[in-house]
Amino acid sequence: MGLFDILKSEPYQDPMLGTLKRQRGRWKGSIALPGIGAVPLLLSGGRAKPDDASLVLARELPAKYLSLREDIQRHLFEHYEPYKEAVGAGELDAPSFPAIQAPTEVWPHTKVERVLIEPLEGVPTVEVAYRTAWDEEHTVGAWIRDWRVFELCGSVGP
Repeated sequence: MGLFDILKSEPYQDPMLGTLKRQRGRWKGSIALPGIGAVPLLLSGGRAKPDDASLVLARELPAKYLSLREDIQRHLFEHYEPYKEAVGAGELDAPSFPAIQAPTEVWPHTKVERVLIEPLEGVPTVEVAYRTAWDEEHTVGAWIRDWRVFELCGSVGP
């Protein structure tokens, strides 16, 4: 038995989230979001198991996601508008740029990339990361606390 075998975490079995495996400092699995389907899930935690707060938020997210969509779409549309203005002014060459007129129209032009749940500035935070048709170089993360979007952040990792 080698050093890496000793340090390797056993998979964690959650009754709602299924099997989670620790890789590169995070617990990885998948989560089913209504209207989206299964997406990658990453949770903070130690070697033995994911953080309790992260597990609670992950278990609650599927039931809360639809109620967050209106807030998320507003933030995504606000992110879209400067790109639209740049295309209109000829500052950005984007031949297949989507024409979006209202926040409700962002969804066909987005895809959920992953869900990350970990403390941000010490506070458990949900991040739903999106790929968007208007910003192909970045992932845009909706940061959620107390089941409200408090920020939309571009170029989010991991």
